[in-house]
Amino acid sequence: MPILTLDGVSLAYGHVPLLEKIDLTVEPRERICLIGRNGTGKSTLFRIISGAAQADEGALWRREGLRISQLEQDVPPDSDHNVYDVVAEGLGELGALLAEYHRATHQIGEGPYSSMQRLGDLQQRIETIGGWNIEQKVETVISKLDLPADKPLPECSGGIRRRAMLAQALVSDPDLLLLDEPTNHMDIAAINWLEEFLLEFSGALLFITHDRTLLRHLATRIVELDRGQLRSFPGDFETYEKRKEQLLEAEIQANARFDKRLAEEEIWIRKGIKARRTRNEGRVRKLEALRQERAARITQTGQLRLRVDTGQRSGKLVADLQDVTLAYDGHTIVRDFSTRILRGDRVGIIGPNGCGKTTLLKTIVGDRAPNSGQVVQGTKLEIAYFDQQRSQLDLDKTVRENIGDGADHVTIGGRSRHVVGYLRQFLFPAQRIDSPVKTLSGGERNRLLLAKLFTRSANMMVLDEPTNDLDVDTLELLEDLLSDYDGTLLLVSHDRSFLDNVVTGIMVFEGEGRVCEYVGGYESWQRQCRTAQAPRTPARTPSTTKREKSDDRRRLSYKQQRELDSLPSRIEMLESEQNQLQLQTADANFYRGDKQAITAILERLEQVHEEIASAYERWEHLARIAHRDSG
Repeated sequence: MPILTLDGVSLAYGHVPLLEKIDLTVEPRERICLIGRNGTGKSTLFRIISGAAQADEGALWRREGLRISQLEQDVPPDSDHNVYDVVAEGLGELGALLAEYHRATHQIGEGPYSSMQRLGDLQQRIETIGGWNIEQKVETVISKLDLPADKPLPECSGGIRRRAMLAQALVSDPDLLLLDEPTNHMDIAAINWLEEFLLEFSGALLFITHDRTLLRHLATRIVELDRGQLRSFPGDFETYEKRKEQLLEAEIQANARFDKRLAEEEIWIRKGIKARRTRNEGRVRKLEALRQERAARITQTGQLRLRVDTGQRSGKLVADLQDVTLAYDGHTIVRDFSTRILRGDRVGIIGPNGCGKTTLLKTIVGDRAPNSGQVVQGTKLEIAYFDQQRSQLDLDKTVRENIGDGADHVTIGGRSRHVVGYLRQFLFPAQRIDSPVKTLSGGERNRLLLAKLFTRSANMMVLDEPTNDLDVDTLELLEDLLSDYDGTLLLVSHDRSFLDNVVTGIMVFEGEGRVCEYVGGYESWQRQCRTAQAPRTPARTPSTTKREKSDDRRRLSYKQQRELDSLPSRIEMLESEQNQLQLQTADANFYRGDKQAITAILERLEQVHEEIASAYERWEHLARIAHRDSG
């Protein structure tokens, strides 16, 4: 039996319809992902379900006693609360009492006698409403989410604040949990934890996300909000994509047939005087109805078209780091790191929030000097830098002013473009172009910053968390752009699918100042980690040790001598294969190919690496015996 039902719900802001007679049912333990373009009304639908907003028409039914909690899209602003206070707010009045009691217990040794009296009063009130069992629930949720209960909110990172808000939503043990972009401001470790946690969540889940990996792993059903209509797609994300493509093709064909019919009727009505005198009045009325239907048609939102002018080619060497150490606030965040970035490399950077990813980026591009070590910059670099704080946007200026700096035209790739036409390619309608940037949503601000960056030529793109708040369609189009981009790319992202589809190598912050490099994207890195952690057969088994001791007592056999003679050519052959495989993985289109072929190549690359190490070890062992014999 459904726990929640929407029947014919409609809502419009002014003349713009967000929801038009939509229907939705939510069953117990369902995990439904709500997707759609930025600004289509997904968050508004959440507000209607939670009761924070009212629909213009239609009915909303909730099962009696249904408990609904919601995680908002934005992190909480600074306040004088600590993490415990934020979590306890999810319990309403009782939560406020528990939060006050928690603060009072920390002030017993500091305050006067009145503090003890206040503590006693709080204890009595909490006991009266049976709140101590509930306090244990707050403590349990805080422990599960590994939150610092007494840490003041202003000192918490975005990721900690996000987890605190999730704890606030969970502490009331909801039957229906609404999550609006739950992975925003979370690092990959936190996202993986969230994914596992939600898979075990006993209630129903309705969530909005741009994280396609989370979507694939969690969703049992996908619901799309498109031009005011709600469509349900049971099954996984791949099934949705195929079905969606079929529906769009059918819509295009139906619109083409309709437009052809309308054109024929328009030709008929415009025939000469004779036709006007003999015309069928019923047919005229049908034509008027066709005209009204065409005028009311809401066409599909256009596709974002992105182009980057790479300008002149940079030198082959982009950046050379030798024994670089970086420190911040007395803490070493990068220790003795060396790497070389060449023209055309596409490198992802992964690590926990606050580990120093942005600091490393700034060091690579020359905006920050290392504490020790050396950084050599390449030549002819033209860098476009996307910073996650969007500091390059002036919030008080309009969209037009941020792009054109007061001018009506911008120059893109040597061609002059009108600002309005250029912004239309980034899905900004004419009525939004003169709006202040501070009124834009997070996704719109990201699109605007991308539009601003792409007005200049750049043979190196540095993108620090560009995927936050972007819808799935825009993410996929941005991926296509970066896959075709022939300059150098440095990317910081927690979006696992985005990393897999864009980068060919990653740098991973592994703690204690260690930064390690891996071939491939996120999944390749995970596979290499699993291989490294898997239990291996000891290199020197008892039988091997016995045989090698025996080898030490005698000369090389004829068979061993032949093996020793053949090992250099075998190693050379394996290293040649390794180079070929690495070239394949470095190709711009490698991660856009068949997934099974990609997996096979990456697994073979790891196998070849192990075979080379084993061959060198055997070569050294046999060569040592041969050297002793010759002596």
